[in-house]
Amino acid sequence: MLFSSMTFIYVFLPIVLLLYLVTKKELHNPILLVASIIFYAWGEPKYLAIMLFTILINYFGAILLEKKSEYKKLTLVITILVNLGFLIYFKYFNFLIENFNHLFNSHLSALDIVMPIGISFYTFQALSYVIDVYRGETKAQHNIYKLALYICLFPQLIAGPIVKYHDVADQIEDREVNFDKVDLGVKRFIIGLSKKVLIANTMGAIVDKIFVQDPHTFSHLVAWIGSVAYAFQLYFDFSGYSDMAIGLGLIFGFKFMENFNYPYISKSITEFWRRWHISLSTWFKQYVYISLGGNRCSKLKTIRNLGIVFLLTGIWHGAEWTFVIWGIWHGFFIILEKILNIKEFDSKPHSWYVNGLRHIYCILAFVIGWVIFRAENIKYAWDYLMNMFGLLHLRPQEFIYTVAYYIDNIEIITFVVAILCSIGLFKNMLEVKNKVAKGFINVWLLILFFLSTITIAASTYNPFIYFRF
Repeated sequence: MLFSSMTFIYVFLPIVLLLYLVTKKELHNPILLVASIIFYAWGEPKYLAIMLFTILINYFGAILLEKKSEYKKLTLVITILVNLGFLIYFKYFNFLIENFNHLFNSHLSALDIVMPIGISFYTFQALSYVIDVYRGETKAQHNIYKLALYICLFPQLIAGPIVKYHDVADQIEDREVNFDKVDLGVKRFIIGLSKKVLIANTMGAIVDKIFVQDPHTFSHLVAWIGSVAYAFQLYFDFSGYSDMAIGLGLIFGFKFMENFNYPYISKSITEFWRRWHISLSTWFKQYVYISLGGNRCSKLKTIRNLGIVFLLTGIWHGAEWTFVIWGIWHGFFIILEKILNIKEFDSKPHSWYVNGLRHIYCILAFVIGWVIFRAENIKYAWDYLMNMFGLLHLRPQEFIYTVAYYIDNIEIITFVVAILCSIGLFKNMLEVKNKVAKGFINVWLLILFFLSTITIAASTYNPFIYFRF
């Protein structure tokens, strides 16, 4: 079930919210747990068993880890391997078989495997829980239903943000639901919905028309339009989902961490990763980078640690070499900026043109990265990038469509709106105290909600692209 579906907006959410608000606090967790199971089983009931088994493994694993035992480390390793085993099988098995066949000229058959939705996210949540218990940073949850609620809570089940157990443990035990939270949550949900439906989907339509073509058969301008449109599609799709998840969390009394902080205003790739998919970068920092020694070791080992983190970040996103290269691409800039001590450079004031050049550098770096991320294979990514920079021999006689085919007036306006929304122009919109301004914003949000829902009803194009990761 998608957040941006009529079924969710007009059937599932109102029913769950009504039950939640009219019942006693003691029933809130059971209602949310049942709702979360229905939500997940709605699209893929056969994979519900995998998630439930994950809950059981981590429930018993954490209880064993809490006890003083000589087998504590072995218990942690086994629990982690079981969690990762499911993820590797469903997400990477056929990729491994394909590359094994290529390396050894063998002919092993791929399996008919469909990746369960959200497995990358709920697996990382489960891992953070058992690791925190092992480290003594949180206590094991002895109520299996409360642990199940943490792992499969529907607002952030499918695509994050990745919530660590110690951040919500107290909220699972007791939380307050009041009008202000519900009001803010609804508004945040509407903002996320409109970002997803009105901007990301519009950008996605442009992207799909361009990236299905051979890079030799469209102009440099079209190539740039496609790459920038994909940058906006990905940002507004995923940040829109995160806004909806955070808004839903508020409605039900939970406070989730922010997942995006206007990453496209960054002046370095290091800053970009402090602003982009914050819950994922924080997860890798806490459970991989620091575990490897972080920056508390030699410069060479610090570089190694950063390289490993971004290699894993690429692999986490998908079972394709394009994702691996995308991770290496970002890792290269992170390591370069570490060597150049970008942190110290950032602490000093700089002229407007220096900051401008830094913005251009960062934008070029992540836009090139997004082309690699979007491409079906490495060759397509290479040809597309060569086209963007005028290094590909084009075949104008095969230009089937003009620029007008790929982008019309409405889409040009959407580009402008996307730029304004990605630079934080409306950042503090929900914090306005002036009654007149607040009333205007409320009316505007109602208009956005109306436009979003009629767009959903009228369109068959409504994917959440981050589901595939």
